[in-house]
Amino acid sequence: MNPPTPSQSPLTRRHFLTRSGLALSPLAFPFVLKGAPAAAKNEDTLKIGLVGCGGRGSGAAQQALSADYNTTLHAVAEVFPERAQNSLKALEKDFAKRVDVPEERQFIGLEAYKQVIAICDVVILASPPGFRPHHLQAAVDAGKHVFCEKPMAVDAAGYRVALEAVRKAKEKKLSVVAGYCWRRSASRIEAMKRLHDGEVGELNGIFSTYYTGPVKPMQEDSARKPEWSDVEWQIRNWYNFSWLSGDGLVEQAIHSVDKVCWAMKDTAPISCVATGGRQLPNAGGNIYDHFHIAYEWPGNILAHLGCRQIKGCYNENSDYIRGSKGTLIIGKGDKPFIDGEKRWRFRGEEKNMYQVEHDELFAAIRKGEMVNDGDWMLHSTMVGIMGRMAAYTGKKITWDEAIKSEEDLAPEETLKWGDKFQPTPMPRPGVTA
Repeated sequence: MNPPTPSQSPLTRRHFLTRSGLALSPLAFPFVLKGAPAAAKNEDTLKIGLVGCGGRGSGAAQQALSADYNTTLHAVAEVFPERAQNSLKALEKDFAKRVDVPEERQFIGLEAYKQVIAICDVVILASPPGFRPHHLQAAVDAGKHVFCEKPMAVDAAGYRVALEAVRKAKEKKLSVVAGYCWRRSASRIEAMKRLHDGEVGELNGIFSTYYTGPVKPMQEDSARKPEWSDVEWQIRNWYNFSWLSGDGLVEQAIHSVDKVCWAMKDTAPISCVATGGRQLPNAGGNIYDHFHIAYEWPGNILAHLGCRQIKGCYNENSDYIRGSKGTLIIGKGDKPFIDGEKRWRFRGEEKNMYQVEHDELFAAIRKGEMVNDGDWMLHSTMVGIMGRMAAYTGKKITWDEAIKSEEDLAPEETLKWGDKFQPTPMPRPGVTA
């Protein structure tokens, strides 16, 4: 297969900045609606389509095939042929008879997702998140069930597209399961239930950490080959460009944002202020390598989130949720615990949360039920975007300002694989609008 050419792979700009009539309804926990007409008969073989064949996409495909043994991987979409082929070779080791993706169903290019969606029953969306709102929209429009990796958007414009897709999915009774894996962790589920049942008393504040090394190499411009266009270079180095990743806060530390939102019962924050920047030089991108966000919720509750991705530093991924009767601590050790008047530590069985996501999705499809994570998954995504906006601009951002923002990091016009594209410059607080 040949790599995509400029004429094969257009990427269309979003046309929705002024479509402010979309419903921004109160947010809820996942729910199940029974009696959905999209039920699959137990004897039906479900065809799985994979959009994005990187490590997370390949892992999700493996979990999907493990969740239901009457499934096949039927088609894949990628921009790099070798990545698609490597993913299929790895999956064939465990699912030799159920990976049925001949060359004609290995679609390559920026629009390859459309071909996969057209011929599959269940779609896994695992491309760089800058593309995800439109991939989600296309899957729902085509009437397909979806596993949607996090985050679901990188800016407010994409958030609104994804929100509309979720609304349509509910109308069509389609399942949409999110890649916010901690929501399927048995220990975290019980910990949050105890928090919401009042076992730490009245909530006073939260401190969450996402301190780690670089998740993706921050490549210098010297790593770029002369034959690579701007678009190819940026997609190869996607994590380090905000229009593709949303920055490290929105792409990785969003898991911590999601746990904060979960603790707050998925209610909207009032506002946030933030700091951030790049400690390490990197000419090949425009993202920060550290953040600190202070979110304010009603009741004078402050939730602080520290995020850093720098080598050689202290690492921690924990959540300290403080109440009037004690503190729920997640991440200090392998089991959540409450230190306070009523002490508790999780003693139950912890299943693979990545697998549980797919188990629940395919079980719902077989039963004719709908599980739709759409509202809360987009809420958490937008709370992360809101924090990044505050850090980039140096402003105090309200929730209303965030969801109505016209920020759109995507290309200005129709963009093709071989085109030139200059993304937004490195943000400067006090200067960046």
